[in-house]
Amino acid sequence: MNIVAAEKISTWIDDRAILRELSFSAQAGEFIGLIGPNGSGKSTLLRTVAGLTPPTSGQLKIFGRPVAEYKSKQLARIIGYVPQDTSIDFDFSVREIVLMGRHPHLSRFGSERQLDRIMAQKAMQQTTTLHLADRMVTTLSGGQRQMVLIAKALAQDPQLLLLDEPISALDIRYQLQVLELMRKLTGKGITILAALHDLNLAARYCDRLVLLHQGEILSMGKPDEVLTPDIIQKAYEVHANVSIDPFLGVLTVTAIGARNDFTYHNLN
Repeated sequence: MNIVAAEKISTWIDDRAILRELSFSAQAGEFIGLIGPNGSGKSTLLRTVAGLTPPTSGQLKIFGRPVAEYKSKQLARIIGYVPQDTSIDFDFSVREIVLMGRHPHLSRFGSERQLDRIMAQKAMQQTTTLHLADRMVTTLSGGQRQMVLIAKALAQDPQLLLLDEPISALDIRYQLQVLELMRKLTGKGITILAALHDLNLAARYCDRLVLLHQGEILSMGKPDEVLTPDIIQKAYEVHANVSIDPFLGVLTVTAIGARNDFTYHNLN
């Protein structure tokens, strides 16, 4: 079943086309990586799918229903969204922040239930942030805040999880932890779209990749179909060697040098 179905969606912001006629779909339990150079439209695409930046044209459906037909609270029960910006100005505890993820499931004037506290605790356990539960979120590092915001999204119990650079502020240990968790979640049927910069980690963990370039889909498919030397050169303007890692048995990309770079030519 298509959880997300986009047909020729375009998004204009301040008279500038950020996304141009994108068509793609995401199935239940898929982990799709959004890759591409800075400014290619990854964040805007995530915000568009989340219902935060409506498409200017085209059709976007979530569970077969046009996203514009959903009320914001209905979308919040389905979609967990973690933005790239982890700044939090209010002095809430980690537990309070994570519990905010349960608000879409509460009645208008309802208070937190035992189920909500259980779901929040489970989300903190999944993200190894339970030991931070009573800390003020403003005292945390950027990486810790990132993990707390992921926990908040998981507390929503979403069927679709949208992540904008979820591992950019994390060291390699927590990068792997987050991506391993994402794989476990897809195994339970959750669909994940994540903007990722690390091509090697994207190739290792994602089922499919969508490569954006100047607001358009340059390539889409399995990692070995998207991450070819020619496509990488066109998108990123670098020469790259693409091979299979002998230890992991997965695709690995080694950037050699910028196009027309002297070092690259001297290697041949």
